[in-house]
Amino acid sequence: MTDTTTDPPDGYQRLPLALLGVLLLICAATLIAPPAGRFSWLLEVGPGLAGVLVLVATYRRFPMSRVVYVSVFIHVLILVYGGIYTYAKTPLGNWAMAAFGFSRNHYDRVGHVALGFFPAFIIREIYLRLVGMRRGGWLFFTVCSVALAIGAFWELLEWWVTLAVASDVGQAFLGSQGDIWDAQWDMFLALIGAAVAQAAFGGLHDRSMRAVWRG
Repeated sequence: MTDTTTDPPDGYQRLPLALLGVLLLICAATLIAPPAGRFSWLLEVGPGLAGVLVLVATYRRFPMSRVVYVSVFIHVLILVYGGIYTYAKTPLGNWAMAAFGFSRNHYDRVGHVALGFFPAFIIREIYLRLVGMRRGGWLFFTVCSVALAIGAFWELLEWWVTLAVASDVGQAFLGSQGDIWDAQWDMFLALIGAAVAQAAFGGLHDRSMRAVWRG
């Protein structure tokens, strides 16, 4: 254990609590009658909510940086929007199809970039604070590798769900839209998301961690 967490400053908990409250309200409102159905909503959003529960359960023992909490909030919002309509039928993706002549609804690509981008901050913070890794190339490589592994596991999860549930719900959750390279694209985009998160926002993340960690 290398973490040297101090007591967070007064008011530190206000942002996580506010984000949690807003997120719960949004989830409750969108779960009432989503066009894709409640079961599809739960399949898409459930993993994100499970991650939120882990952060809530570990908050007192291991408070994380504000960057992590904001990242999780945004990530779950992306999942909720996809869960409302299914990723292949989101209005935003349909608008992009019409506006730019895309052959498919690409909102699921956004979701898979997010699957690498936002969790990268959690992975990075754990490696720095708990594992004791130094900042540098190995940290960057390791975070990208874990994000890629998460992206690959998500493809396995989509496969298992497609086999286990009704074919229409399973196909909607799979979201391949006839693209034979969909799984490969999704894993690659998760990797790109993790790399961009670290390269563009690693410094911001470091500054955010200083409120809870002397490292």
